[in-house]
Amino acid sequence: MPSETPTHPGVRPRHGEVSASPAPRRPTRARRPPARRYASRALVAAVLAAFTVFFVLPVLWLVLAATKTDHQLVHGNPLSFGSWHALRANWQALTAFQDNAILLWLRNSAIYAGVSLVITLCVAVPAGYALAMTEFRGRRALLVATLIVMLMPNATLVVPLFLELNAVHLIGTMWSIILPYSFYPFGVYLTYIYFTTAVPRDLLAAARIDGCGEFGVFRHIALPLASPVVALVGFFSFVANWTNYFLPYVMLPESDQMPVQVGVGTLLSSVPSFNPTVGSLAVERPQLALATLVAITPVLVVFLFSQRFLVTGMLAGATKE
Repeated sequence: MPSETPTHPGVRPRHGEVSASPAPRRPTRARRPPARRYASRALVAAVLAAFTVFFVLPVLWLVLAATKTDHQLVHGNPLSFGSWHALRANWQALTAFQDNAILLWLRNSAIYAGVSLVITLCVAVPAGYALAMTEFRGRRALLVATLIVMLMPNATLVVPLFLELNAVHLIGTMWSIILPYSFYPFGVYLTYIYFTTAVPRDLLAAARIDGCGEFGVFRHIALPLASPVVALVGFFSFVANWTNYFLPYVMLPESDQMPVQVGVGTLLSSVPSFNPTVGSLAVERPQLALATLVAITPVLVVFLFSQRFLVTGMLAGATKE
């Protein structure tokens, strides 16, 4: 058998030996021109700078404003730190407003958001599971209604909710705030999507074959697998309830029933710069900034402790094995 042409010049193969063919070279990627690379980096830097200006700087100003006196806030450097003494004085003045009203508002918000959260999880997760795993008459219409209510602005539902709660004599009670936000359409839709895409039906069918009832399948199989989306629904529900403003403003006539978001609005109307007719109960602007920080702190703490579950819940169902 004739031997092939040697791979390297000057090297002859032995008798009967076939020379190895050269390995094909991998195509090399064309390097990006330096000008285009620098332009992309400049674009990324410009976007980050815009985010810093529009999102980070206002929050930084708010934090620093709570450490200043009203004169320092108006005439001093907007991004300078005031003093710990001014921060303590602002806190004392804030808690003295209407005899520790800020602490009462925080307690009310915690009660409204906490009870609504428990009812939301008890209702939204089983409802999403039922819509995903069972077939019944009117299922499609119920899904469409859930989507429509989820996409509607909350302000458009205040008047019908007021008329409905007024008919059952719940206006002015804590249930006028808890019940409307306990039935959370977005949470139902999230759990429906999760159970449809991420939970294998064969696993649930195997549990039924082993003699497990439908409630047992949900409790022992589906619910443990759905812990990421349960955490996600709980976080969104808590944030929506805590930041709720318009509904408590309409439903609750008494100041001692207000949540902290409506209370911050009351503080805003007591600042002489925004309401010149205010009397002896005037609130200075640094105290208003401090009240805003106090109002958002619980949401920030919940986010920091649950961000791992939030990421898992957002990615759940993205891929299907």
